[in-house]
Amino acid sequence: MTEAPSIATAGGGPTVLRIILGARLRRLRETSGVSREDAGDAIRASESKISRIELGRVPFRVRDLSDLLALYNVTDPEEMEAFIGLAREANAAGWWQCENDWLPKWFGTYLGMEQAAQLIRSYEPRYVPDLLQTERYARAALRLTHPNDSDEILERRVALRLRRQDIMRRREPPTTWFLVEETALRCRIGGTDVWREQLAYLIDVCESAKVTLQVLPEQLGGFAMTSGPFSILRFAEAEVSDIVLVPQLTASAILDRRAEIDAYSAVMARLSVNATPFEKTPRMLAALGTEQRG
Repeated sequence: MTEAPSIATAGGGPTVLRIILGARLRRLRETSGVSREDAGDAIRASESKISRIELGRVPFRVRDLSDLLALYNVTDPEEMEAFIGLAREANAAGWWQCENDWLPKWFGTYLGMEQAAQLIRSYEPRYVPDLLQTERYARAALRLTHPNDSDEILERRVALRLRRQDIMRRREPPTTWFLVEETALRCRIGGTDVWREQLAYLIDVCESAKVTLQVLPEQLGGFAMTSGPFSILRFAEAEVSDIVLVPQLTASAILDRRAEIDAYSAVMARLSVNATPFEKTPRMLAALGTEQRG
């Protein structure tokens, strides 16, 4: 008898649940000696459909799941119901699904991962990181990056960005580590009042034991190491590998190959060495906020 999945311990939201369930189905298939092609035949689909299921990239149909479990010799009713229950949880819509009329598919995937991450590490050379932005700063920054948006779409973008920040206020929030260029913090996006409000908020954020914020001094910026911002996400579940998000102008890359993750992790480590120690960040932010324009 195989180990039945536990919804209570799997956790992590629908995106991560799909990945967990897909990984467990892959192990069952391999243990049973069944090829992807044969598994595809069992559910009247292709080998590539099985690959997508095992990677957690598609929702689960109960009929397909039942057929696969039977093929993999999982016949105990309680065990099968545990898998089916996990599939129903994995098929649930995330809170961001109501924004699908304008939200890119890749970003919906990333949001599902971000909501479930145990550790988030980000490098940002241009702005205050999304998860640390005040409402007024977020509105000004989004207007700069999406100048052709209607007011309605802009406000929906602002609301979504602020909703993402709910993870920072959970009872058990993820551990977050942000590396920000000093030039980004000096840029008075939204005007001086908005900018100073944002700096004051960052000072408050630094008091959280779950947040590490480091600043890269202007003379030691990170552009020599990387061409732009990126984030690395890590998860509590062993079945879910780290991912790297590399934002781009019209689309973004979500990377999960070990070599890619290692490369970005090495850059993050080097950036942290170049950055000012996090204990000095509040003092640096306070000094920035008192500077006058030359």
